[in-house]
Order: sequence, then structure tokens, then C-alpha cells
Amino acid sequence: MTRAARPRSPRPPPGGLFDLQVNGFAGVDFQAEALTRPEIRAAVRALRRHGMDRILLTLITDDVDRMCRKLEVIEAHRRKDPEIARTIVGYHLEGPYLLAEPGFAGAHDPRWMRPPQRAEWERLWAASGGNVRLVTLAPELRGAPEFIGELVRRGVRVAVGHSNVGDAALDEAIAAGLSLCTHLGNGVPQILHRHDNVIQRLLARDALYATFIPDGIHLPWNVLRNFVRAKPRAKVLFTTDCMSAAGARPGRYRLAGMELDVGEDRVVRQPGETRSFAGSALTLDEAVTNLETHLGWTRAAAEAACGSRVARFLGFPA
Repeated sequence: MTRAARPRSPRPPPGGLFDLQVNGFAGVDFQAEALTRPEIRAAVRALRRHGMDRILLTLITDDVDRMCRKLEVIEAHRRKDPEIARTIVGYHLEGPYLLAEPGFAGAHDPRWMRPPQRAEWERLWAASGGNVRLVTLAPELRGAPEFIGELVRRGVRVAVGHSNVGDAALDEAIAAGLSLCTHLGNGVPQILHRHDNVIQRLLARDALYATFIPDGIHLPWNVLRNFVRAKPRAKVLFTTDCMSAAGARPGRYRLAGMELDVGEDRVVRQPGETRSFAGSALTLDEAVTNLETHLGWTRAAAEAACGSRVARFLGFPA
């Protein structure tokens, strides 16, 4: 007599995940100027259902006055609501100090892009309550090395992204404290020199950590495998770079001033667009599964690169 096999219980979702680039979630666009506490609380609860216990709420390029107002609103909610503060542990500013050239600008509005300005930064810092933890910029912009040094002295991590930085400027930025590549392989034009390009320069710098978006859309799986192999394993981090469609059904969603469509394929596109995409609908628990499935990583290794390693890089307890 044989005993019937016990049905397998479903594997629980991973916990303790830390996403350093979240632009919105569960239908809530974090770029909106007047986010309410119920909206943010709903997004936070949805994040936790996907194992995303901590995030850096990310603001993309905009007019600095508007960026400051957004930070002030969100920071006021954090101060008054411990549930929000436990999940939104700081801010990632992806802009406005990025390269305003076609392809490199990506979905960011080039009207607001410019070299870093100290007075603007002081306003952003004050509006965040001193809780900016990561800034993505283009290191080739005028005054960038000095600006990077100032951020690092305040405990802020600095990343390169939406940039066409050359070798000399990149090395100068690393010496000043640059430590991360934001969504490496994206935020670049479709056509680049096959050897002399910013992707190759960043992959070759072992000093830099790198984040990748493991959705099979931003980087095809074979490209992701190659890029990950090119970096020291201890310097590899993963992010969703997700917008408000993440954790939500297919439909039409907002990212800042853009209306975007998300189909059953989970690709985020501008209405009528069939080739390019404008954001991610990935969740970090899906990212863990993708790393197991497509990169052959163990679950423990995938969770570390989506959680504890991210926390340590940013200076948080793992």
C-alpha cells in the first residue's frame, strides 16, 4: 500500500525586500503633488503584501519647486503615520541633474534637466527633512564632482544614470564618492557605439555597485545574465523602478504628467506606442522569482540582492 503524496503548500512570498527605486504602486502615483495619507497608506500596505518591507520613494525630474512641495507633503505624512514611515524609509531623487539629450533623458522631461545647483539642493534637502538617501545624476555635468562630494559628506549615496559620462569624468566622480549605477543598461539611446559606450564603461568599473531591473523587458534575459556576470556578485543589486501600475491590474495609469497604458504583457507604454516603454510594472517578489527562474540563482541569493544587500549599501540595518 502506498501513501498518497502530500500536496505541496504554496511557497510564502519573500519578506524583508528593500526597493531603492519606487515611483508609485498599486494605482498610486508618487509623483502626484497632493498625495493623501489614505492613498499612501494603501500603497504601503500593497507593497508589504509583495514582500517589499522598505522602499526609497523615488521622485523623477521635475521643476524644483514642485519637487519640494511633493517632498514636504510626503514627509508630513511620514512624520504623522508610523505605518508609512516604517515602509518609506527615505527618498531617491532621480533628477533633475541628468543629461537632457534624446535617448539619455528617457521618460524624464528634459526641460527641467540641468547641472547641479547648491541652492536648489539645500531646498530639496530641507523639504525631505534630511531624508534623501540616494541621488541619481549625470557625472559629466558641470560641477558634478564637487556636488557628489557634498552629498556623500551628508551620508547620501550617489548614482550615475541617464548619463553619457566619459572615462575621465567617471573616474573623477568615483574618486569624489560615486558608488552606484542606476538601472544599468537603460536610460540610453537605442543605438550606441558597439564598444565605446557608457554601458561598457560602467560595467568595467568594479568599484561601482549596479542596479538592474529583472523583468525581461528592460533587459532581455540573456543580456541581464551577461551584465550581471560582468559585475562582482557582491556589487549586484536589483530594483523594480516601478510606477503606479505595479501591484495593480492592466489599465491606464499615471507617471508624473504622463498617461501610460499597461497591458496583459505588463509592459508600460505611452498610448499608441508599440516599441519603447516608459517604466516598470514589476514587483520585487516577482523579481526574486525571475532571478531564480532566468538566472538560476538560489532563493537566498536572490532575496539578498533584493533586500539585505540593498539595505547595507544604503546604510540601513540589514
